[in-house]
Amino acid sequence: MSQVLETPTSDPKHGARFAEASATSSRVQAKKIVFVDPPYERIAAGYEFVKNITNRSPSLGLLHLASEVRLHGWDPAIIESDVCDMDVDAVARELIETAPRFVGITLFTVGVWGAATIARKLKRALPETIVIVGGPHISSMGPETLERFPEFDVAVVGEGERPLIDLLNALENETPLADVPALLYREGEEVVKTPSLPIDRVLDDLPMPAWDLLPGFPEAYPPAVFDFPRGPVATIAASRGCPFHCRFCDTSTFGAKIRRYSAEKVFEMMQHLHDEYGVRHVMFVDDLFLASREKTEELCRLILERGLKMTWTCTARVDTVKPEVLQTMKAAGCWEISFGLETGSDELLIKMDKLAEVAKSEQAVKWTAAAGIRTKGLFMLGYPGETRETIAMTRDFVRRIPMTIMNLTKFTPYPGSPIYRDLYGTNIREDAWEKMNGMNFVWAPEGFTVEELDREYQAVLTAFYRRPKVGLHYLKLMIQHPGHVARLSKFLAGFAFAKAKSFLSGRKGLLVREGETKLDAVS
Repeated sequence: MSQVLETPTSDPKHGARFAEASATSSRVQAKKIVFVDPPYERIAAGYEFVKNITNRSPSLGLLHLASEVRLHGWDPAIIESDVCDMDVDAVARELIETAPRFVGITLFTVGVWGAATIARKLKRALPETIVIVGGPHISSMGPETLERFPEFDVAVVGEGERPLIDLLNALENETPLADVPALLYREGEEVVKTPSLPIDRVLDDLPMPAWDLLPGFPEAYPPAVFDFPRGPVATIAASRGCPFHCRFCDTSTFGAKIRRYSAEKVFEMMQHLHDEYGVRHVMFVDDLFLASREKTEELCRLILERGLKMTWTCTARVDTVKPEVLQTMKAAGCWEISFGLETGSDELLIKMDKLAEVAKSEQAVKWTAAAGIRTKGLFMLGYPGETRETIAMTRDFVRRIPMTIMNLTKFTPYPGSPIYRDLYGTNIREDAWEKMNGMNFVWAPEGFTVEELDREYQAVLTAFYRRPKVGLHYLKLMIQHPGHVARLSKFLAGFAFAKAKSFLSGRKGLLVREGETKLDAVS
C-alpha cells in the first residue's frame, strides 16, 4: 500500500515523468483532450431488457469540462460509451486512433474497472498519453483508487473546471504539479495530495456546456422512457451542492454549500437549446432545484414573459413545495417533479437522516398533483433496518398517493457515504465496485436473502404499476406522444422473454441469475 502525503515543497522534479513521457513521441496531438464516460454495468444481470427504457442522457459534467478547456485553447472531444454502444475495447481503439495527449475519464464507482481497462489498453499503445480521472468516485476515494490502479496518472478532486485548466497548463509548461490545487498524483511509491480548492466558483462565469461536441445531439440522448412528454430533451444543472446529509449519499464533489446560476443565465441556456437544437423539454438535474423559491419564481416569470414554449422537470425535497409556487411552476411549463420519498416507513426515514416524514411527503405529492404537475417518486429497497413490515408500508404508500411513475433502486452502500462507514467501519475495502449501480443487491439487511429481496422488489413495482389508473395514464401519454411506444415495446418483449426463461429453468420467475446471489449480511 502506497503512502498518501500532503503536498511537498514545490520541486521541479514533481511531474517530470509526465513531461518525459510526452516528449518521447510525436504521435499524440499536443492540444487534444478526449473526455470519456466509460462503459459499465448499468443493469443487473437478468434485467438486461431494462436498457431499452433507461436514461441515455450525456454526462453534464464532461460537457462543462469540455467547454472550459476549449475556452482556454485546448481541443476537446467527448466519448459517451453507453449512447454509442461502445465497450471497453471499442473505446480504447477510438482513443488510440485519435491519439490525444490527454484523456479525461469521469468515474462513478461502478465504472472504475472498465475505465482502468481502457486506460491500460491505451497506455500499451500510447504510453505518452496522460490519463486524468475525476468524478464522484475520486472525490470520495481518490487516494485508494490511485493506489489500486497504476493506469491512472493523475486525479482531479472535487469540482473540476479550475484545477483541470491549471493541471493542463502545468503539464504543457512542465511546471511542478505540487503548485496545482485539488490534485492527486504519484511520486515514486507515494500518492501526493495537493491542497483542496474552496468551492466558490460563480456559476454564471462558466461557459455554456459543449452540447455541440455530442454526435447526434439531442435526438440520440433521450432520458428514460415516459420521463418527458415530447422530445428532443436536454439536461441542465441550475445549481450545485446540497446542504443535507442523507446517510446513503456522498456529496463530496460539489460540497454542502448551494451555488446557483442566476435565473437569467438558466433562461439563456434554455433559449439556446430551444433555438439551436430544437429542444422541447429540459430536465433540471440538480439536487435542490427548489431550494430557493425566489430564484424559481424569477425563472418562471422569465419563461412566461418571454414566451418560451418548453416543458421541464426538476428534483425537489418535499419540504420545499407549497401550492402557490407549484401553480406558478405549472404555468411556466413544469411537467414533473421528482421527490426522494425513499420509503413508506418513518422509522427508516429517521435512520436515513432524511429530515422528512411520510405524512409530509404525502401532502407534498397531493399539492403537486392538485397543481397539475406529475410526481415521480424515488424509492429504495433494502436499507439497513428494512423489514417485511417496512416493505409493506412502502407498498401501501406508493399505491395510495397520487403518483403515476416511480423509480425503485436496490440499496447500495456507496463508498464515501456515511452508511458505508457505518456498515463496514472503513472508507474502502475490496468491494464488487462494478456491481454498484443501484440495480444489484450488494448488501442485505438481516433476515433477507438476495432472492427474497428481489421478489419483494418485483412485488412493490408490480403493486404500483398494475393499478388501472397508472395504466390509463401511460396509455394517454403514448397516444399524445407516440415516440415512447417503440422503446416500451422492446422493454415489454424483453421482460416477457426473461420471465418465460426463468420459469422454464425452474427459477419460478426470479430474474436474478445464479451466481449473483451472494452478498454481505450485517446483523
